[in-house]
Amino acid sequence: MNTPKSILITGASSGIGAALSLEYAQEGIFLALCGRSQERLSEVADNCRKKGASVAIELLDVTNEASVSNWVCQTNEKRALDLVIANAGVAGGDDGAGFGPEATRKIFRTNIDGVHNTVIPALKSMEAIGTGQIAIVSSLASFRGFPGTPAYAASKAAIRVWGEGLRGRYAEKGIKVSVICPGFVESRMTANNPFPMPLMMTGEKAARIIRHGLEKNTARIAFPWRMYFIAWLLGVLPPTLSDRLMPKVAEKE
Repeated sequence: MNTPKSILITGASSGIGAALSLEYAQEGIFLALCGRSQERLSEVADNCRKKGASVAIELLDVTNEASVSNWVCQTNEKRALDLVIANAGVAGGDDGAGFGPEATRKIFRTNIDGVHNTVIPALKSMEAIGTGQIAIVSSLASFRGFPGTPAYAASKAAIRVWGEGLRGRYAEKGIKVSVICPGFVESRMTANNPFPMPLMMTGEKAARIIRHGLEKNTARIAFPWRMYFIAWLLGVLPPTLSDRLMPKVAEKE
């Protein structure tokens, strides 16, 4: 697959989104990046420009359907989008969505509605020209509900299954759809997790894995493989067995 020339990434101000922005940044590449922190987003954009990329940034809350749709459509009109990465997401905790029922609602709004708000207008634009690629960032947590992060796991499960369904629907229309299921990646989201995070990897390494998978049009880009196997196994085992295997960890939501 040829390197995409026009790429839109949500949640680009930190974590995987920032790492992917830098991974793709080079001469001849246009990056449309959004985030909620002007300072961090500007820093990412400056670093991408130093690598030769052309960058446009937008301070945006992905839960605002109209704003996101307008941004995606206007960006596509200026530079037809080859790749859209719906990455923006939030977890619970002091530095995230907080705790309790309202945290659950905020996690669902951001991780589910925010992805819908990004992907739906992108698909419409790509369908009109019969080409393009969509990447939806889910999580290995999507394979089983975890007591410490039930809303996060549920939200990531919803977008993973949705993306897998879209892949089959849009393949005949010339549009590629992949879901991305990372394990623990160094980021602001994982910085204060109150539980062990085995096989943690850097954002840079995660971005390389994701880019390689997207270049091959891999349906499900899940990593690291040992964590993927464990997550998959917990998801397919009967709850009477998987409940016994679940580690007892501190609650984040």
